[in-house]
Amino acid sequence: MPQWIVDLFARYGYAVVFFGVFLENVGVPVPGETMLLAGSALASFGQLSLKWVILIAIVAATLGDNLGFFIGRRGGRLIADRHGWRIGFTKARLAEFDRFFAKHGPRTVFVARFITGLRVVGAILAGGSGMRWPTFVLYNASGAIVWCTVIALCGYFLGRSWDTLEEWIGRTSLVGLVLVVIAVTWWRRSRREQTA
Repeated sequence: MPQWIVDLFARYGYAVVFFGVFLENVGVPVPGETMLLAGSALASFGQLSLKWVILIAIVAATLGDNLGFFIGRRGGRLIADRHGWRIGFTKARLAEFDRFFAKHGPRTVFVARFITGLRVVGAILAGGSGMRWPTFVLYNASGAIVWCTVIALCGYFLGRSWDTLEEWIGRTSLVGLVLVVIAVTWWRRSRREQTA
């Protein structure tokens, strides 16, 4: 494990897990997953409690995603409607996005938790899509419980070989991202064929 991470935990302890996971789930591109892995790896050395690392991460992930959801709800869609065309979000694409979220939104919220990149923007996208907040809370909290527990257990049991752990988690997230891109591409093509 890099020394800077050890030093960070030595100074701030569980707060590193909380703020790393919280900020990543709000939409700030910080290494929240790495902080969760590091906290649970340090728990395997007896420096932290695995139970507290998991509980703090679940709370941070859930709160962070809820804040991201409300950011998306209050401002994300307005910005996309006004300026999205600059990065390819035309009115037609936004309408397509809304249809996708109307059909697959809850599953997307749950699965996005496990995919690098989507984890950072998933809640904002859900809020901007108009998803109902109670539905979001249910799938968001479920995803947070599963994701935090799985990642923390990986960190705990594989923490003694940090390089292998980082490589394995990174590859898994990358494979997940590729699968999402393939699924969305397939869905878009099938929608075009249906309307043609």
